[in-house]
Amino acid sequence: MLRLLNFLFHYRAFLTFLSLEIFCAWLWVGNSQYQNTIFFNTSNRMVAEAVGTTHRISEYVSLRKTNEELSEENAQLRTLLLQLNRVEASSLPGVDSLVRYEFVSARVINNSVARFKNFITIDRGEDAGIRPGMAVISTAGAVGKVKSVSAHFSVITSLLNIDEQVSSVISRTGNFATTQWDGTDPRTAQLLYVPRHVKLLAGDTIVTSGYNAVFPEGILIGTVKEARLNKEALFYEVRVELAQDFSSLYYVRIVRSELKSELDSLERVTIGKQP
Repeated sequence: MLRLLNFLFHYRAFLTFLSLEIFCAWLWVGNSQYQNTIFFNTSNRMVAEAVGTTHRISEYVSLRKTNEELSEENAQLRTLLLQLNRVEASSLPGVDSLVRYEFVSARVINNSVARFKNFITIDRGEDAGIRPGMAVISTAGAVGKVKSVSAHFSVITSLLNIDEQVSSVISRTGNFATTQWDGTDPRTAQLLYVPRHVKLLAGDTIVTSGYNAVFPEGILIGTVKEARLNKEALFYEVRVELAQDFSSLYYVRIVRSELKSELDSLERVTIGKQP
C-alpha cells in the first residue's frame, strides 16, 4: 500500500494532467454531435475488428477438431453409400451385402515419402477394430495397407513402397493390371502387365479391381501419365500419376472387409489341398 501511495505522489502531476485530458475529451465528445458520431463509429469499428480477430483465432484453433469430425462423418457416409449401392445392385433375396465394408477414420501422425519403403503411422489401432491386412484409402484415392497394429496406433505400408502391389483395372477398357511404385517419383507409380493389344491412352483412369477383398472395387489409384510400347515387348511401360499426394496426407480411412477373412481362409484351404 505504501508503494502505491509513493507511486501516486511521485507521478501526481502527470496523473492530474492525464485525468484532465480525459475529462476534456469526454466533454468535447459529449457536447459535439459531429465528434460524438466520429468517436462512436471509430470505437465500433475497432471493437468489430477485435471481435473478428478473436473469432478468426478461435476458428483456427478449432480446425483440428473440425477436420476430425468431418473425417469421421465422411467415413460414415462412404460406408452408407456402399451399403446403398449394394442393396440396389443385389438381385438375390436374402443376401446380406450390407456388412461387406466398413470405414474407420484416422489421423496421420507420421509419414515418409523419401525412402524406397515408406510407411505411415496413424492414431487408431486395435481399439478401433483395425487389423493387419486392411486397406487404407483417403478422400483422393488408395493409400496402402495396414502392416501392424498396437492398442492405439497402426503402421501402414504406403503405396510408395516398392514391395506393395495393388490389383488394378483400367476403367475405360476393363483390363486388369498391377500398380507398383518403383522408388523414384513419389507422385507416380508403374502400371504393370498391360498387354500390347490394349488400346491404352494418356488420361485413362486406374482404379482398384476389388479382386483381393481388401480394397473396395473402384477406388481411384490415379491416371495414366504416359504409356510406351517397345517394338517387341509383350507389355506396355506405363507411368500412373497417383491420385493421392502423399506429401500432404493428413487423414485416412481404414477399410474393414467382413469377407476378407472368409476369402483368405478358403484360399488357404484350397491351395493347401493342391498336390
